[in-house]
Amino acid sequence: MVSIRDVAREAGVAISTVSKVLNHYPNVSEETKHKVNAAITELGFVPNTIASALSSKKTGRMALVLDVNRHSQKVDEIPMRYIIGAINKAKEKGMDIITVFFTMIAEMDVEEMIRYFQSQSIEGLIICGLSKEDTVLRELVESQKFKTVLIDAPGVSQNTSSIHIDNEKAQYEVAKRFLCGSGHKKILYISGKKNGYVSEERLIGMNRLADEMGLEVLVRTGNFSELEARKLTMQYAKGKNAIICASDLMAIGAMKALIDMDIYRPVCGFDGVSLMGYAGKQMHTVRQDFQKIAACAVEELCRLMKGECGQDIVMPHKLIRIKYLDVIS
Repeated sequence: MVSIRDVAREAGVAISTVSKVLNHYPNVSEETKHKVNAAITELGFVPNTIASALSSKKTGRMALVLDVNRHSQKVDEIPMRYIIGAINKAKEKGMDIITVFFTMIAEMDVEEMIRYFQSQSIEGLIICGLSKEDTVLRELVESQKFKTVLIDAPGVSQNTSSIHIDNEKAQYEVAKRFLCGSGHKKILYISGKKNGYVSEERLIGMNRLADEMGLEVLVRTGNFSELEARKLTMQYAKGKNAIICASDLMAIGAMKALIDMDIYRPVCGFDGVSLMGYAGKQMHTVRQDFQKIAACAVEELCRLMKGECGQDIVMPHKLIRIKYLDVIS
């Protein structure tokens, strides 16, 4: 059996250096990581944690992989709802689950990611927030090394399921209700991420409504950031009748900017987070049950891990007007 000592000898480094690479320690040079990983591949080395997991045939360990908003100055409540929903359901199912943030694996290539998750004895992944820019994570999914459930991203295969609401329909519906009877035609639409699957779907819904109602829509990208939405509102709101945002966090940024500018424009959000209630005004928004979505993702991953085929699951959404009393009652 190949040992860590053999890998160190093949790579020409110390045993401690191999251990650091295997455990993803910082401050290890790219050249060193490349030599160690090449030696691992050449020798077919399997770390002890993986070998013991395989020999004992442990099953059922999963990872919840989250993109905590990389473009925002704060962590909003959505990731926490996902975590709570997933942990509670995993506990109910008698499964072990860990949480991994995108930033923890951002510098890895696909082989390093595979080894990382295997070293944690992970068999299934729930990935939230995958965008078109996350090419390595997409490669990981397509490698079929793990059963995977994608939240808010497409990709159904034998080993992969997708869970989401109908974002196009939800954006169309909430914007139509928001604008109905108002006479507002000049709209500032603050979209999410430029290469985000969800953002593109919501923009399609907004454009469909614009064609139907004859709206003049100025689209700008806010990266799901309260600060970016504030800047865009300060720059463009005066020439528009209303502001529609692809997230509640951006809607809050827009509302606060309007208050500072001392002008009134109605604002519409998306997601139904409780923080919206503290914005000072009632706002139309779309409510998603993030805890239920995460719980459903755990259920679906359990189904995949039993050998069943992936599927596309559309979860329900609800149109609401959220206000302060909603979040304190």
